[in-house]
Amino acid sequence: MSDKDGVYADHHILAAMEAGVIRGGAPARVQPASLDLALGARAWRLRASFLPGRERKVADRLDDGLAMQAIDLSDGAVFERGCVYLVELQERLALPADVCGAANPKSSTGRIDVFVRLVADYGAAFDEAPAGYEGPLYAEISPRSFSIIAREGSSLNQLRLKKGAVRLDDAALAALHGKTPLVDGAAAIDGGLGLSVALDRDGLVGWRARRHSALIDVDKKAVLDPREYFEPMEPQKSGFLILDPDEFYILVSKERLVIPPDYAAEMTPISPGLGEFRVHYAGFFDPGFGWSESGGMGSRAVLEVRSRETPFVLEDGQLVARLVYEHMRARPEKLYGEGIGSNYQGQALKLSKHFQ
Repeated sequence: MSDKDGVYADHHILAAMEAGVIRGGAPARVQPASLDLALGARAWRLRASFLPGRERKVADRLDDGLAMQAIDLSDGAVFERGCVYLVELQERLALPADVCGAANPKSSTGRIDVFVRLVADYGAAFDEAPAGYEGPLYAEISPRSFSIIAREGSSLNQLRLKKGAVRLDDAALAALHGKTPLVDGAAAIDGGLGLSVALDRDGLVGWRARRHSALIDVDKKAVLDPREYFEPMEPQKSGFLILDPDEFYILVSKERLVIPPDYAAEMTPISPGLGEFRVHYAGFFDPGFGWSESGGMGSRAVLEVRSRETPFVLEDGQLVARLVYEHMRARPEKLYGEGIGSNYQGQALKLSKHFQ
């Protein structure tokens, strides 16, 4: 395995599995720069979300009375909208001292408004496995708009492993854009690559989640009628969109993105000072996303938008998120879109894979 700093590529992840750095992972769940994590059989409905803190294990906090009910996922179970659950994952980690992990919900998870965060023993932050971490992994699951059915083996979040300094600063990002254009047009680079929202499109500009819809089975693809779960949104004559408090929207970026093969990217939220909304649950973009040689020709970013406490006006072209680009340790053997079941290559405004 190369000693080069960067994000682990698919073959690095497979080697880490063979070496026992990742235990319980399945090779079939390896993506170009991440591993899809799988739910185990044990789950708990919680009184509230929690972090164990630097002195305690997750199991210790469950014994404190935070667990309301134990759930067996062997035959599947319903995760109800508005409730918080914790599931022990099938994978365990034994990370080297110079390798850390970062997690995010999968794209299909975020697009059905299911909030999923990684929890580790002695954790003081969500979605992190610190360098040298050894122990189990858990997923905190909180459906926001739709109740879901999941089971042992279902995959709702994904893990990246990173060695050393991986992030490109703005100067390096600008140089990369000059060499290999990362968006179709001028690049707004300031703490990452800026993304803006498209509200002047022909046809639909977005979808808004309906309340009190039927269950979603997270393992079934292309079976649901979109209009039973989402309300389509036409362009507004005003040219802007008013986000209603506690509503969930699927929108799309104006920019078409490219993630070159030697890089990965992650979407990061805009500062709350720029607006009363949150963009994105699922933030990983694999090497080859939008790359022409793997069928992309530039792919738009789908934006999972949830408003906060007050109505907020969102304008066409408004800055809503940033992409942070990271070095890969090596080019993956398979890029996003190259015969690995990628669902969103070349996407525009697209709902999750569960919909027809």
